[in-house]
Amino acid sequence: MKVLIIDDDADIRSIARLSLSRLGGMDVIEAASGAEGVRKAQDEKPDVILLDIMMPAMDGSETLAALRSQPATATTPVILLTAKARWAEVERMTALGVAGVLIKPFDPRTLPGDVRALVESQLNP
Repeated sequence: MKVLIIDDDADIRSIARLSLSRLGGMDVIEAASGAEGVRKAQDEKPDVILLDIMMPAMDGSETLAALRSQPATATTPVILLTAKARWAEVERMTALGVAGVLIKPFDPRTLPGDVRALVESQLNP
């Protein structure tokens, strides 16, 4: 499984990359901004995208809209990463048509399984 992590926090990207690649055996691509993420998603065609909500310049909602507007990424499963754990916020984000929401800080030991489960649940509702 090829995963694209779009997050402006280098530490989050690093922890997620190590978890997904070493524990999950996944190929991982990183992007430090929404704009870079949209470009890499079109070029790399990942199987799933982990997308931070709170980023400068182009936030997660804007990045998701850009991904959905491109034929190459319109149906790619997106899992949102957020530090906002309020139920109303999670419901709003889920309504955007994402595969799921993971709350930061996530558990690196369970991240690969969590990602696989969310992708599977979207593909097999």
